[in-house]
Amino acid sequence: MSYKFMTRIGQFVLMLIWSVTSHIVIASDYPNKTINIITPFPPGSTSDLIPRLVAQVMSKSMGVSVLVENRPGANGSIGAVKVATSPADGYTILLATTGVLAINQWVYPKLSYSPEKDFDPVINAAATPNMIVVHPSVKADNLNELVALAKAKPGELSFASAGNGSTSHLCGETLKVTTGIDIVHIPYQGPAPAMQDVLGGRIGIMCDNYSNVIQHVRAGRLKAIVITSREKSAKGAEIPSSGDVGMPDLEAGIWYGFVAPVGTPKEIITRLNLEFAKALQDPEVTQKLDSIGLKIIADQPDNFRRFIAKEAARMQKVVKASGAQIN
Repeated sequence: MSYKFMTRIGQFVLMLIWSVTSHIVIASDYPNKTINIITPFPPGSTSDLIPRLVAQVMSKSMGVSVLVENRPGANGSIGAVKVATSPADGYTILLATTGVLAINQWVYPKLSYSPEKDFDPVINAAATPNMIVVHPSVKADNLNELVALAKAKPGELSFASAGNGSTSHLCGETLKVTTGIDIVHIPYQGPAPAMQDVLGGRIGIMCDNYSNVIQHVRAGRLKAIVITSREKSAKGAEIPSSGDVGMPDLEAGIWYGFVAPVGTPKEIITRLNLEFAKALQDPEVTQKLDSIGLKIIADQPDNFRRFIAKEAARMQKVVKASGAQIN
């Protein structure tokens, strides 16, 4: 072998040793500074509530500040890019939803991040079905009445969503396809501002996640039409499911997980998974999430990775059937 070839092998070995050693040092010293959880939606929704609840518990458990930062826009894409381009050192984490990891790639012709290549899954935190609700001024108390009203006034009723390509958007599109009604989609920058306009009666209909809307239903500010799940919700047994009303294909929901930039050391991913799971199982956190109909999952990273792939394949079919696209 030539001297030059042997030198290149030596350089490669040294670089490999340095890479492995530096990862070990980073992992063993973790955490030693503030951890930032980026939520890619505005304040006031479940996407904001979950990270804030767990951050309080994790700050005490990990001995460093765990802060939550809102980076809303483009159905979560702005916050996702922020995390995807951050150092893979465990100090910047993304609260990722169905939309961010399983829908955006099918509705945007060119996405500025890759759900599969840019993130390492940490934990699937919780999930909830969607629920179709209407403002009290809408003259419909159940799904059949809403469909009849929409067919009597084609193109006159509108539904709000958290943004183009969001689960609330696709739920509305699925409602249109399933029932053959013509209602107009009005997208917002996140679920909270959309809900404000529905509560104010400026928009009549919304299909948002159960945990976001149930408080308004219980307070009488909105009317519950149907839970978009084949089975009843354990926390909303009085509200019919789409399966109950003979429309099992009217199915929509959302899950919330946490991911880190790809290349984050496995030891750090393992530590984060443990800390998130502990926080989700904290009695106060569990009680709060359970009260708004969220089912805690708290799985392992490999399980979450397989789940994301399965959901992405499912949502590709939903998007294709609805024709939803974002230019």
